[in-house]
Amino acid sequence: LADGSVVTWGDPLLGGDCSAVQDQLRDVQQIQATNGAFAAVLGDGSVVAWGSPSRGGDCSAVQGQLRNVQQVQGTNFGAFAAILANGSVVTWG
Repeated sequence: LADGSVVTWGDPLLGGDCSAVQDQLRDVQQIQATNGAFAAVLGDGSVVAWGSPSRGGDCSAVQGQLRNVQQVQGTNFGAFAAILANGSVVTWG
């Protein structure tokens, strides 16, 4: 949305419910999806993910590396790749 917030709908197990992370979804710059999860890049370069953990909805294992994210790309196979400002890539899912 214009104010940088997010509205979701659909199957809650596959990312249709973002209520668990709604308070973190501010100043959203980009959203990408897999076949069951979403990842949002925020204005501060951090990432918020939600949806099925087995399809990329849980990025906690790499959260500390997800800083200065420039872009995120999702796949149809439950994985995300984030490009950082230094050119390195972080993946999860």
